[in-house]
Amino acid sequence: MIIITASFAVPPAGREEIIALCIEHSARSRAEPGCISHHILVDCEDPERLFYHEQWQDEAAVAAHFAVPESGEFVKRLTALVGVRPAMQIYRAEPVSVADLG
Repeated sequence: MIIITASFAVPPAGREEIIALCIEHSARSRAEPGCISHHILVDCEDPERLFYHEQWQDEAAVAAHFAVPESGEFVKRLTALVGVRPAMQIYRAEPVSVADLG
């Protein structure tokens, strides 16, 4: 599995537009093959910060997601509204049982 995270500060003036754009992007992304989950969240400790959490089946699904023209357009629009390109981290992950941590 691939996990992608990103976070960014939201300027108050464009907050509603940014949230609507992010919700639209997540809904579209969840319909793509290989998407396990795709969510935009509000940081409870800093309500002016939004956080993306995505889970993808594999690298091929992520590559296909990044190749979708709407994904590139989303990043351009979000960057213009936020003022900076959001920092993104990508991780390879495998499930771990709590019993195995013992």
